[in-house]
Amino acid sequence: MTKTPEKKPWILNAFAMFSPGHLSPGLWKHPKDRAGDFLDLSYWIELAKVLEKGKFHGLFLADHLGIYDVYKGPGNREPALLSGAQFPIGDPFLLISAMASVTTSLSFGITASTTYETSPYALARKFSTLDHLTRGRVGWNIVTSFLDSAAKAYGMDEQIPHDERYARADEYMELTYKLWEGTWRDGAVVNDPKTGVYSDPSQVRAIEHHGKYFKSMAASQLPASRQRTPLLFQAGASSAGKRFAAKHSEVMFLPGLEPEKTKAVVDDMRKQLAEVGRPPDSIKFIAGILVIVDETDEKAQAKYEEYLAHSDLEGVATLFGGWTSNDLSKFDDDEDFSFTAVGGIQSLISSWSKTVPNSNGLKWTKRRVLQELALGGAHPRAIGSPSTVADILQRWVDVAGVDGFNFSYAVSPGTFEDMIEYLFPELRRRGVIWDDYEVKGGSARENYFQDGLGSRLREGHPGREYAWN
Repeated sequence: MTKTPEKKPWILNAFAMFSPGHLSPGLWKHPKDRAGDFLDLSYWIELAKVLEKGKFHGLFLADHLGIYDVYKGPGNREPALLSGAQFPIGDPFLLISAMASVTTSLSFGITASTTYETSPYALARKFSTLDHLTRGRVGWNIVTSFLDSAAKAYGMDEQIPHDERYARADEYMELTYKLWEGTWRDGAVVNDPKTGVYSDPSQVRAIEHHGKYFKSMAASQLPASRQRTPLLFQAGASSAGKRFAAKHSEVMFLPGLEPEKTKAVVDDMRKQLAEVGRPPDSIKFIAGILVIVDETDEKAQAKYEEYLAHSDLEGVATLFGGWTSNDLSKFDDDEDFSFTAVGGIQSLISSWSKTVPNSNGLKWTKRRVLQELALGGAHPRAIGSPSTVADILQRWVDVAGVDGFNFSYAVSPGTFEDMIEYLFPELRRRGVIWDDYEVKGGSARENYFQDGLGSRLREGHPGREYAWN
């Protein structure tokens, strides 16, 4: 008789940004929000403590390298500055050591761009440093970046073409793998006062790389860390992005407002994994979602309405412009967007009409569209009592086939604290999340995969090809 595979606990990621506002513009004004104090290190330290107490797998830090300047005219920075819509924004790398120092198991996913982090050697050094200092609790969210403002900030007249960015990223990964996996053997550090030998030269070698985009001859400046290669996240939705993910990704952040549509992405990715020779469970799939939970459906709905009253719709329009390159200021306030050819709008309205209560028959004006995007952005929401929210999440797991969730917030850390207080006991009662970390003090890869195979890259991953055996 075939044994049914054991179900692993859902992955629980918190989703944030080193900025006063992430996916809920204007909520920095809310009296219970601390994310508006994003430059106060104590906020990040307390957030890390909250998340580890709640047994979140990790904190996933989004990032971008420009400013959203499409809304109200090309190059207009004013809406982003007024609303705090993902601006100002800092370097997430510099937060990690402080948060790691007050936690033992929480992992940290850091966004870094292969387009603008121009030296693979330098980025490999940064990740190796953090992997040592956190004892293996870092991951890399690999992006190629998409903002024209970022290209100009980095001295370019225009962005590198989309598919070429992914071709460069593929070679970028090859070089980082060579450095992480192939320059120091385990045990190369002797650290022997009697012989006076710190590192054994026979166990350290330089690699040579001469590619189309990058050239390097070097050994990593640091010995092998716990994971060597950080846990690899990716969120590409384009054809090129999905091909890249099938080759490199270990945790994939999926878009989509409807689980049925997300299932199609999961099925396609599993097919592509087979095509590149990786096992079908090589990638853990996580869906983005905003949870607003309280003791009852009524209390949760009231909380949602109260948060919505603090939202900044100008900030929402600013984000939408950055995401889609569409300037909503060009359209009349009472225009029905159900019949307006704006990229990204029709698919959103179609999904909202199916999934948002009491949405059918309403005119989809600019204000109505922005209100639906105001809390959590273009991601689904789960609003209600613990049992209501748990049912919604369970449907995503059952229908879409995801392994867990990337939870955004309306107010931070309050949204996460509500989940810990109200939702997580219900999820534990149902046996779908863990009581504690799979490996206390374990690496990111150990806790996300929960397969007992340690901290290093799994069989079938291309990075293993560069290991010095």
